[in-house]
Amino acid sequence: MKNTRNHRIILFPLIAAVSLICTTACGRSSKDDRFERYRSQMVKNQIISRGISDSRVLAAMRTVPRHLFVPENYQRFSYADRPLPIEENQTISQPYIVALMTELAELKTTDKVLEVGTGSGYQAAVLAEICDSVFTVEINATLAQRAKTQLKDLGYQNIFFKTGDGYLGWNEHAPYNAIIVTCAPSDLPDQLASQLIDGGRLVIPHGPATAQNLIIYRKQNGYLIAEKSIPVRFVPMVDDSGKSY
Repeated sequence: MKNTRNHRIILFPLIAAVSLICTTACGRSSKDDRFERYRSQMVKNQIISRGISDSRVLAAMRTVPRHLFVPENYQRFSYADRPLPIEENQTISQPYIVALMTELAELKTTDKVLEVGTGSGYQAAVLAEICDSVFTVEINATLAQRAKTQLKDLGYQNIFFKTGDGYLGWNEHAPYNAIIVTCAPSDLPDQLASQLIDGGRLVIPHGPATAQNLIIYRKQNGYLIAEKSIPVRFVPMVDDSGKSY
């Protein structure tokens, strides 16, 4: 595997009985009872039923108003078991995948988290409900600004924003207790591995578009221990020119 010259990687399978269908802040939920009911049904039918059990993750998924992170004409599908298109030809992951990645990160309330790929800001909001601070990086300036505005409007004060190349991470605020990547490079970025604290977790999809897997890396004594979760399909990680990594 390329780009890992400073980190030994040991790969073990992670058995997951799941199938893929492709901060302290509080009280973010919509006052619209209809959407609150849909969120509750989403958590029960899509997330708990597939084995997600972390109470903090479940509470965050019940709280964050996913319908506010998608275009208005898709809001009626907000709590369905599916990804949805957002601006700039990007997508928002299906709720189960957001919950799964968040649970795999094994977050604590004191954790500092790096998110690569802000998108519409939904994953950042879920993380911010659980941990101390979230540093999120988005290469698309339009998406970055819209997400920042939306999250600030919702009252999140523990999310910090950067427009830039997520492949490079955000070294100024490293090390991080956890890193979640919501776009897929073909190989593990060395820069992200180096910004992870010893004992930290990195949750990342990588591989070619037709053969991506969700991988959890745990850093132990300078080594990365990798566990394979499930097949996934994410948009590719790109550089400033739009070329895929």
